[in-house]
Amino acid sequence: MEFLTTPEHCFEQIVDFDYAPHFLRVDDYEGSSLKLHYIDEGPRDANVVLMLHGEPSWSYLYRKMIGPVVEAGYRVIAPDLIGFGKSDKPTERSDYTYQRHLDWIRQVIIQLDLKNITLVCQDWGGLLGLRLVAEHLDLFSRVLAANTMLPTGDHKPNEAFLNWQTFSQEVAVFPVAGIIKGATVTPLGSEVLAAYDAPFPDETYKAGVRQFPLLVPTTPNDPASEANRLAWQTLRQFTKPFITAFSDSDPVTAGGDKIMQKLIPGCQGQAHAVIQQGGHFLQEDQGKRLAAVLLTFMSSNPL
Repeated sequence: MEFLTTPEHCFEQIVDFDYAPHFLRVDDYEGSSLKLHYIDEGPRDANVVLMLHGEPSWSYLYRKMIGPVVEAGYRVIAPDLIGFGKSDKPTERSDYTYQRHLDWIRQVIIQLDLKNITLVCQDWGGLLGLRLVAEHLDLFSRVLAANTMLPTGDHKPNEAFLNWQTFSQEVAVFPVAGIIKGATVTPLGSEVLAAYDAPFPDETYKAGVRQFPLLVPTTPNDPASEANRLAWQTLRQFTKPFITAFSDSDPVTAGGDKIMQKLIPGCQGQAHAVIQQGGHFLQEDQGKRLAAVLLTFMSSNPL
């Protein structure tokens, strides 16, 4: 598999993100391996919080949450998906599949021997994380879902998502920082926008961010649809603590929290939150507020 690695100098000017980088090798399923970057902060023997980002962000998105969660005594693991952040970036769009991304994150969990995991997932972090919860019930103890869903393709996506999907394929230059800016409600400084652009020096690095919108199941016969339906069968019986923390200003995932609350038994009795003044990337808009919701949720549902 052909891939690119973003030069380290592209990340040198990033501020407010001084976490030590960690790397592991994951199978590329073509006879070789890829380098996957992750943040690993907090005591190694502490309860694990796995923070999964989505499209087109990277672990930098969680910078406002990592500190408070670590200070509360937890261990935070925040990987960069393959094709994103400091992880390697396969150059062919066909290299990116839903199943491969699942297996790459599964390899992180296995290699780091993570157990009693509290999952925090947003955007594609949920499409991946909720599938993994359903497939590894013994490894996950709690879930916080924020602005995400596990689609099966059995229901037509809303217009906001379809517009985004069309835009992502037709725009000549994929504007990573512009997408983040357009899906937040607070002004972002030039240094923040530069940090989101940093992993992608030019268009050749963007095969993954280009392909991701097409991997969302939007028809009943999508390659991932049946597996997601099976995952929902398991989630409908998931009784471990599950909380939703959706924002008030995200047209793409609006209403997804109500569906989860209705269908997932673990949602019962939880203090579900609506994060005010938050766009799709609510970690960017209201990271500290989301961290507070997470910490209250964990302390209210001890392992």
